[in-house]
Amino acid sequence: MDKLQELTQKLYNEGLSKGKEEGEALLAKAQMEADELVKKAQEEAAAIIEKAKKEAADYKIKTEGDVKMASTQALQATKACIEGLIVAKAVEPVKEQLSGAAFLKEVITAVAQRFSTQESMDFSLVLPEKLQKELEPFVKGELAKTLGKGVEASFSKKVAGGFKIGPKDGSYFISLTDEAFQELIGEYLRPATKKILFG
Repeated sequence: MDKLQELTQKLYNEGLSKGKEEGEALLAKAQMEADELVKKAQEEAAAIIEKAKKEAADYKIKTEGDVKMASTQALQATKACIEGLIVAKAVEPVKEQLSGAAFLKEVITAVAQRFSTQESMDFSLVLPEKLQKELEPFVKGELAKTLGKGVEASFSKKVAGGFKIGPKDGSYFISLTDEAFQELIGEYLRPATKKILFG
């Protein structure tokens, strides 16, 4: 009986010991796996935070660049606008002169006479439509008589002031319109205006 009890106790102790060892092994394995999961989660979290920081830094750089570029463009546009207003104001008296019939008659006569000494062909003029009543009799009468040549005139809404002159065959035209004058003078005024206004 004692032998049986001793054997039973021994088996029980061995089973208990084995179960305890297996339990400890399982617990250790579970702890190790848990530690690995925690470590992996921490690494992933750190990577996500790092990526978010990098994206935020990139976004900040891009935004700052966009704002800087927009402010530079806005400043340039404002400068160009101010410059354009000053140039337009400076050219305004000349544009008014080029829109006056009396002044145009003098200039057309002077230019046409200069052409007349160099060219033997008839002339063609393009004049402002708004001055047709005042200039048409001058072109057909006085100018044609002065030059002793045929002078043909057309009147266009596209010409606000000044005129275009050239041979009747249309091989070339010289433009002395207010628009052409403004462009020409504007090219010279702009550098000076920029220097005065913006240094």
